[in-house]
Amino acid sequence: MTDNKRPSMFNAPDPIAFNELVWEIVRQIPRGKVSTYGQIASMIPPPDGVLPPDFAKLGPRWVGNAMNAVPKHEEESIPWQRVINSKGGISLPAGSDDALKQHRRLIEEGIAFNAKDLVDFDLVAWDGPDTDWLTERGLFAPRSLKSAAAQAAKDDSDGSQLTLF
Repeated sequence: MTDNKRPSMFNAPDPIAFNELVWEIVRQIPRGKVSTYGQIASMIPPPDGVLPPDFAKLGPRWVGNAMNAVPKHEEESIPWQRVINSKGGISLPAGSDDALKQHRRLIEEGIAFNAKDLVDFDLVAWDGPDTDWLTERGLFAPRSLKSAAAQAAKDDSDGSQLTLF
């Protein structure tokens, strides 16, 4: 390996600790809302020894690994079905038992899919845990999955936007 190359890191440096943190975050996603691998990764500081640009690329993959590692006996307490890809779709192989199970569970929670089997983030995206919860755990505020127009509408409706008239 040359000095200017960084090691390839397909797994988090401490996968057990990383997975447990991811699962703790995922437990906060309410019924009827979804998050993405990238949004969850955006809340987690880069692990020691991992540069922020590397974590920005690898973090979503590591979150996916954590979701794949959910133990069967924890499936009811870790709502893995609520974590989808950045396009708004299910990442599991189409037609697989697990993909069908995830799709069914999301529909049972009231999440609608369009003709391309994608969700509308403006309707079902999770805004993340509250600030105190994040601060207590040393986590960052998540990046929004909603469009700028939906974010502006939310700001207008929650009273935080001043009116001019």
